[in-house]
Amino acid sequence: MTGSGEDWLSDGLDVAGADCGLWVSGVDYMSGWRGAREAADRLNRALLGAGFELSEVRAVASTGEGGRGVVRVTGWPDAVERLAVLVEAVARGDGGAA
Repeated sequence: MTGSGEDWLSDGLDVAGADCGLWVSGVDYMSGWRGAREAADRLNRALLGAGFELSEVRAVASTGEGGRGVVRVTGWPDAVERLAVLVEAVARGDGGAA
């Protein structure tokens, strides 16, 4: 959804290079961030589809060392626990049934 005007997914928390400390001249941080943003948007849509609120748990795009895109999942502990249960169920092959 990058570039589609649906910034409600990001809520302004995805800042390129925010967690990498010092920026290095000549490193293309924006390219890595754009890829991370697309992945974060996709995960956020999936979270919404699974019944999560983005105020509880969400994916946030950033960049790491060398300009590589990074997606972090951040949220309230209880929502992250529910997400872990869902992922574990899918990994077991029972389709998300808890």
